[in-house]
Amino acid sequence: MKNYLSINDLGHLSQAVDEAIQLKKAPYHFKSLGAQKTLCLLFFNNSLRTRLSTQKAAMHLGMEVMVMNFGSEGWQLEFEDGTIMDQGKSEHIKEAAQVVSQFADVVAIRAFAGLQDKEKDEAEVVLNGFATYASIPVVNMESSVGHPLQALADAITIAEEKKSAKPKVVLSWAPHPKALPHAVANSFVQMMQLQDADFVITHPKGYELDPKITKDCKIVHDQEKALENANFVYVKNWSSYSHYGQVLTSDENWMMTQEKLGNAKFMHCLPVRRNVVVEDAVLDGNQSLVIEQANNRTFAAQLVLKRILTS
Repeated sequence: MKNYLSINDLGHLSQAVDEAIQLKKAPYHFKSLGAQKTLCLLFFNNSLRTRLSTQKAAMHLGMEVMVMNFGSEGWQLEFEDGTIMDQGKSEHIKEAAQVVSQFADVVAIRAFAGLQDKEKDEAEVVLNGFATYASIPVVNMESSVGHPLQALADAITIAEEKKSAKPKVVLSWAPHPKALPHAVANSFVQMMQLQDADFVITHPKGYELDPKITKDCKIVHDQEKALENANFVYVKNWSSYSHYGQVLTSDENWMMTQEKLGNAKFMHCLPVRRNVVVEDAVLDGNQSLVIEQANNRTFAAQLVLKRILTS
């Protein structure tokens, strides 16, 4: 595997999940694999789980890690070809990616959607800029339209927790005071399309995700109907896709409650706003898997790095 830009880069998902679960049992078994190798983490946006879990994964494999936060430390990068750089941006992606390639063996990028220009976000200018001009493998730590490390961690969590061969999994929109990107939801949908599961998406009208991604998915606008007999409920906010980046409604009735959850396991990528997205009783109850999901972020990243190093 040269790059990890999307969940589809893994090939057979169930094999990847099984391999990650084996890594979890013996995290340092492949510690010599990354000896004298360096992972460079470039953050254009904030992070907690992604940064720490990816660093930990690299340490398990014996890699050195360098971290740079572009918001406060790096030069502003230009991504357009043929531009006259006489404004605020000081360095072009063409040079930056080649320079980083001299200092590291793998580079991982985190760069969120701006939610202002759909075409620009879907072009993935930061991630694809590095994938184009870097001479080393590139890992997606969340981009404008995808978060494949989170999706892999979610797949690991479901595999560990499911009680039936074909569970019912529901992805439910939830209210949020800010406009949030589609990346987590997009990758979760793409991951579930590779699973043998009864998968349902539920959200208010107007919050449809990219139809190219949700094609053939079951979508129900009645949340309580969608939640009937669910085994796993994944809750996430996202802004409108059709009215790009807008918050059309903050209907608090879509908040996840213990009553709605029933006997299902609760999932969320974190961070989460308590008593806005989900009530305390759910997060603090024994049906919540959010801490397990966060822990599995390490082994998702470790699986990806291991495959890159061995290829």
